[in-house]
Amino acid sequence: MALEILDPTDESTADSRTALDRPASLDGLRVGLLDISKARGDVFLDRVAELLAERGITVRRYAKPTFTKPMPPDLRREITTECDVVIEALAD
Repeated sequence: MALEILDPTDESTADSRTALDRPASLDGLRVGLLDISKARGDVFLDRVAELLAERGITVRRYAKPTFTKPMPPDLRREITTECDVVIEALAD
């Protein structure tokens, strides 16, 4: 099944990407928790971090400066380099 992902920063041309397979387990993986800086996203991620830590999973925390703009390229590179999977908080 093909998955079409639209990039909200440029609606003129749809970007063609293939979704990666989800890992069968998080064991041994580095999990990034990304707060996009919406209200209470940090509360959600605090609990996710607790649950993952209880399972002995390595967790790294990140935050966008603001939810109103795309992620800065430096932050994207940092997360890509340091994490195997990412969980993003979109809470309000």
